[in-house]
Amino acid sequence: MGWKEMSEAAKNTASSNQLLRRDVRFLGNILGEVLVHQGGQELLNLVEDIRETSKNLRAQFDSNLYAEFKRKIVGLSPEMRHQVIRAFAIYFQLVNIAEQNHRVRRKRDYERSAGETIQPGSIESAAADLKAKGVSAEEVKEILSNMSLELVMTAHPTEAVRRAILDIHHRIAEEMMELDDPTLTHRERETLREDLRSEVLTLWQTDELRDRKPTVIDEVRNGLYYFDETLFDVLPEVYEELERCLTKYYPGEKWHLPLFLRFGSWIGGDRDGNPSVTAAVTEETLRLHRAMALKKYEEGLHKLMKHLSFSTSLVNVDPSLLESIAADREHIQLRSEDVWRNDKEPYRIKVAYMMEKIRNAADSSKKPQTKYNNPAEFKADLELIDRSLRSHYADFVADKYVRKLIRQVELFGFHLATLDIRQHSKEHESAMAEILAKMGICADYAALEEQAKVALLSDLLEDPRPLTSAYIEYTPSTRECLDVYHTVFRAQQEFGRECVRSYLISMTQSASDLLEVLVLAKEAGLYRIDRDGNVCCQIQPVPLFETIDDLHAAPGIMTTLFELPTYRRSVQAFGNLHEIMLGYSDSNKDGGVVTANWELRMALKSLTEAAKPYDIKLKFFHGRGGALGRGGMPLNRSILAQPPETLGGGIKITEQGEVLSQRYSLKGIAYRSLEQATSALLTAALLARRPQSDLTNPEWESVMRLISEKAQEKYQDLIFRDPDFLEFFKESTPLPEIGELNIGSRPAKRKNSDRFEDLRAIPWVFSWTQSRYLLPAWYAAGSGLLSYAQDDPARMDQLKRMYREWPFFQTLVDNLQMALAKADLLIAKEYAGMIKNREVADRIFNQISEEFKLTTRLILEITGQQEILDNVPVLQESIRLRNPYVDPLSYMQVQLLTELRALRDQGGDDAQLLREVLLTINGIAAGLRNTG
Repeated sequence: MGWKEMSEAAKNTASSNQLLRRDVRFLGNILGEVLVHQGGQELLNLVEDIRETSKNLRAQFDSNLYAEFKRKIVGLSPEMRHQVIRAFAIYFQLVNIAEQNHRVRRKRDYERSAGETIQPGSIESAAADLKAKGVSAEEVKEILSNMSLELVMTAHPTEAVRRAILDIHHRIAEEMMELDDPTLTHRERETLREDLRSEVLTLWQTDELRDRKPTVIDEVRNGLYYFDETLFDVLPEVYEELERCLTKYYPGEKWHLPLFLRFGSWIGGDRDGNPSVTAAVTEETLRLHRAMALKKYEEGLHKLMKHLSFSTSLVNVDPSLLESIAADREHIQLRSEDVWRNDKEPYRIKVAYMMEKIRNAADSSKKPQTKYNNPAEFKADLELIDRSLRSHYADFVADKYVRKLIRQVELFGFHLATLDIRQHSKEHESAMAEILAKMGICADYAALEEQAKVALLSDLLEDPRPLTSAYIEYTPSTRECLDVYHTVFRAQQEFGRECVRSYLISMTQSASDLLEVLVLAKEAGLYRIDRDGNVCCQIQPVPLFETIDDLHAAPGIMTTLFELPTYRRSVQAFGNLHEIMLGYSDSNKDGGVVTANWELRMALKSLTEAAKPYDIKLKFFHGRGGALGRGGMPLNRSILAQPPETLGGGIKITEQGEVLSQRYSLKGIAYRSLEQATSALLTAALLARRPQSDLTNPEWESVMRLISEKAQEKYQDLIFRDPDFLEFFKESTPLPEIGELNIGSRPAKRKNSDRFEDLRAIPWVFSWTQSRYLLPAWYAAGSGLLSYAQDDPARMDQLKRMYREWPFFQTLVDNLQMALAKADLLIAKEYAGMIKNREVADRIFNQISEEFKLTTRLILEITGQQEILDNVPVLQESIRLRNPYVDPLSYMQVQLLTELRALRDQGGDDAQLLREVLLTINGIAAGLRNTG
């Protein structure tokens, strides 16, 4: 790129950022009008005064101004404080909408102005790169047939925003996009502005807080919202774009892509620590999935009918189409309003019958000839229409409308998304112990040594006789455990094998944890050995390795299983592919961010090596959260961060909480996220086939191992070995109050205990984010880096080279930068002020503060930057602009928590005070774009 082009690009970027600032200012002005309308000029003046003071403090700290600022906030009346909190919280919601819209605008501007220039990270950039590197069409087809990405929605309670609020956000976003239309008249612009003011007013008068915890079915419906709004249409568009690009760069080849990108779900299947997820709830979830798929197909057919007005007066249709219509007419009685009365328009007649068969698909009382009994029958009718259209050269219409519907059937079937089942390993052990005791096989299974358990379970798998009986009474927990397997068996028969395929086992610590699941599956018919010795296995036990110790033990556990002939045959039933899940949240909580990242990388590689002798491919399931402390990062970066040699069996990644609304609530954003993921997947797949030697430098790995060991020691010294740490954590963060925020159906703890080990990773990260420490995302990194660098210039040069040339280390350092940029220890010190024991508060806070300074110094030295995030100025600017608006919410939260806790210590309570605390939690979450 020459100087002229660079100058033009810089000008375009500046112009683009001006548009973002314009939108933020525009929405801010509308909010100002609403504040005046609702609370008078006094409210707006107060909000502006607090904002301006906060901004000045950020620009140049002044102790007198700081004291005045705090006095102002403490002196607010409860009513005015409530209004101010909501004003700042809603402002962030509007800023987030503006930023999301701006991402869509930037992509469209790029496509409009770039001409033939290819956008980085696009599908076309990946296709062009394949061609430029001399990859043949045959090799591309091989890459496509082996690569796989499944994105799995979870109901992890990190989405602090209600569905009603998300709906308003969606409407505001659409209206803001309309404002970019240059053909709008002055009156049309004014009307849009009035509409937006009305929506912001509605937002102001809509309660941000849920009045009750959502039920599991509420969460299922929230997940289905994204399929309905964006994914059902956007996912096929990603496939269409890749086919278009491959056709462009490999002309003459015929491309029909295998299913390499799909969505799954845990919502309604994840019962680990959530007693509300029962077998009945799982069954209802699968029915809701099917209902959504059928609804979308009916909508698609209705749209298709409008475009199929082809008349036999002008064209000759395929005779098979006419025969199909005759067969439908014989069996199906259409309602009078559905009958297409123009006999010369056979496609519309056929589609009318197809809509009726889709409506009947879920009705077991209907005869098989009157409904689609499976997706294959529906697809066959669509392909019949497709062939017929092409027979009279209407291929443009077939390509535009019919192929998309066919692709949707291939992607979503009648099950919409594959539902994973998850349960804690101890639940299976408990059920197994009861079943074996009641059958007189083993009096105390739980007390057996691991080797004895494995031998017993292997024998039980080989034995065709059942272990359970309908005439034996079991405890409710064992009965529920068994019911899940029977539900899955029935569901696979009704909805197809793809509706449930994986059974995830939390806290897997031994081979018997997986064998127990297979033995219980055998009781429901999901596992059996035929007379000829072939194993039929319809569900795969998937270990979830979460803690650092579990990651170390993982290769040995899998080797034990692969050595068992019976278990290996169950893997063969899945095409010699075995899924393994790795937990980012608990490994981080257990060992800190540096060690978790390193140990996860090592586990990926050692597990891949362990599977090689058995010719088994591994599909790794990465349990990432949205926050940095839980492995959160953009989707494409999370794919590229994996060691390329570990991608052979495909990957799964969780999409949790606020990530769903940030990535998939708007079509433009959803498309860009999935496009970047596809591009990254192609890049990573090629890298796996043609590895670069310097990506696995043994010397760098030795350096990283040393850094990790010291970082883990430093982290665990504070978190596990400091007797006062738990007191510090609970009193200097809003942890207790977060449990009162109704954002998920699942409890915040696995057990009703105050032990750190039983605290879930989500509230752990959420609490530190709220109090502006962001401790899980950076703490101990500085000590780890210093243990190697030791202020030795040669060693520092080594770290600098690792940052420049090793993607793993670069990703780690850049994530640390983002965490350091979002953390603010001046604000965090306010939270530390809530700790009753001042000696504990000062000692631990000073330790955290010193580590923060050390980490910042070393990161700047390694990157060669003047300031944190100099390498991502857009993000740096976004955080800089947001902080003055987040700060007042943080100060108010500290004040409110202090009052509420003092009241509760005396046995009292105040619902309004708690409500204001929860409003600040929502506001800070929106301001930092992170919860858990």
